[in-house]
Amino acid sequence: MEKEILIVKNITREGPGLLEDLLKERGIKYTIVDLNQGQDFASVENCAALVVLGGPDSANDENEKMHNELERIKESIAAKIPYLGICLGLQTLVKASGGKVVRNPVKEIGFRDPESNRFTVDLTEEGKRDQLFAGLDRTFKVFHLHGETVELTKDMVLLATGKFCQNQIVKIGSNAYGIQCHFELTPKMFETWINEDPDLLTLDKGKLRADFESTKAEYTQVGRQLLQNFLKVAGF
Repeated sequence: MEKEILIVKNITREGPGLLEDLLKERGIKYTIVDLNQGQDFASVENCAALVVLGGPDSANDENEKMHNELERIKESIAAKIPYLGICLGLQTLVKASGGKVVRNPVKEIGFRDPESNRFTVDLTEEGKRDQLFAGLDRTFKVFHLHGETVELTKDMVLLATGKFCQNQIVKIGSNAYGIQCHFELTPKMFETWINEDPDLLTLDKGKLRADFESTKAEYTQVGRQLLQNFLKVAGF
């Protein structure tokens, strides 16, 4: 049986976006499980890769959903299944691997930081050499939607940093990646988020739309390249 990529949604509105576009274009089989709809996050043993997306939960939540999610991620790491975690998916990866998830000093929301500058992440020396960033520059403009951050163990590699949240992109082992910021947004997803997400609803929609429009071409190019690089890591 041909293996599929398993994509896990923690809340219905936060889907795979640009990644799903690439999978459809390339005819790569995938399954989406929506935990917010009560769907089952079962065994990962037959996955070609595991992708865990964002959501409002905390990796520190003491409930059955989060306990099961962390167990499945532990299984994927033990089996060396290629992993990509976005936002909460980074935090669950780190938590499942022995790190900590804590409150970030600054809640990072939207395109602009507390000083009204664009949020950016910068690759570390390790990041500059990593295959996940092949063909990309060393600094990216990004979109954020999180209030927590991670504390790493000595075995985890920091690939990119930010000004208000230090640990932005993390690698564990040879093929497990966690990304705090969002590279996957499509215009349709963006509209849904700014009309539904409680934190984004506190911001000016006109300014958010203007920022997205001004950076959309660059944002999409970077996101597609990074996601294609992950698919290559996963053997596609």
